[in-house]
Amino acid sequence: MSFETDISRIEEIAQKLNASDTSLEESIALFEEGMRLAKALEKALAEAKRSVEIVLGEDPREAEIKAL
Repeated sequence: MSFETDISRIEEIAQKLNASDTSLEESIALFEEGMRLAKALEKALAEAKRSVEIVLGEDPREAEIKAL
């Protein structure tokens, strides 16, 4: 899946978890899926950050997010 697709799926999961008609079993399954997606997205963001740091020639240990 793509980053954008995973974000959309997490949004769907959040909506379903907020719905009052979602069963406990379904809520647990949705929560687990959401956590897996969140971890994958966090990893993708970390990799993207490292790539940007490399392109900018920055030491990843000293890099900060800078406003433009």
